[in-house]
Amino acid sequence: MTTPDSRLEIVRVPCLRDNYGWVLHDPDTGATAVVDTPEAAPLLAVVSSRGWTLTHVLNTHHHYDHAGNNEAIKAATGCTIVGPAADRDRIPGIDVAVHEGDVVALGSRRASVHFTPGHTRGHICYHFAEDQALFCGDVIFAMGCGRLFEGTPAQMWDSFRRLRALPPETRVYCAHEYTESNGRFARTVEPDNLALRTRCDEVAALRERGEATVPSTLAQERATNPFMRVDLPELQRAVGMLDASPAEVFGEIRRRKDRF
Repeated sequence: MTTPDSRLEIVRVPCLRDNYGWVLHDPDTGATAVVDTPEAAPLLAVVSSRGWTLTHVLNTHHHYDHAGNNEAIKAATGCTIVGPAADRDRIPGIDVAVHEGDVVALGSRRASVHFTPGHTRGHICYHFAEDQALFCGDVIFAMGCGRLFEGTPAQMWDSFRRLRALPPETRVYCAHEYTESNGRFARTVEPDNLALRTRCDEVAALRERGEATVPSTLAQERATNPFMRVDLPELQRAVGMLDASPAEVFGEIRRRKDRF
């Protein structure tokens, strides 16, 4: 998939069972990155088939299906590996460690770094504001969120709250094709959410045709992702937690999802 409306070319690369790697190319300079490294061969094949030269790996977190092929790709290309400073000891081959608020240059394009713990202790996201693109790893999924392996509901909600504040037209490039199952769960949380029902129908049609459901947009997530709506009275009422804090509601919904 390429986004012709943006100077930053973005290609979706299916990997493993349900992962997506993302290849980013700046046509002005030729700089090319992959966001995370679930597999080496498919990512390198996409780069090669387009005549591009890989210059960067942008890691979101340390899990094997996101950083496990860093060193193989670096050995093949000599690229620079960028990753979270909070997890530099767990990012293979890391060259540049970044923090909240840092800016990563990919040729003429710029990405701001957001520190988004919750799924892991050191997770980060990359926001290319001019290209309206957010690469969020395993924090936000379409209509869902990542498991809380190393963080707390309060941390994850804070990460969601800050990402939610980005412009609504921002495209959300998550790392897994979980949308259909996430939608089924979301409807158990907010069965009367019309926008959610409509989106689930759209997703079902896409999957029936064998098509991908990501990226979504922050506008879609604000309307249909229960984890992004935990501070709204209509969702709190739906789960019987009107007097609870958003972090408490987030934790309850995540526990329900873990049992779903």
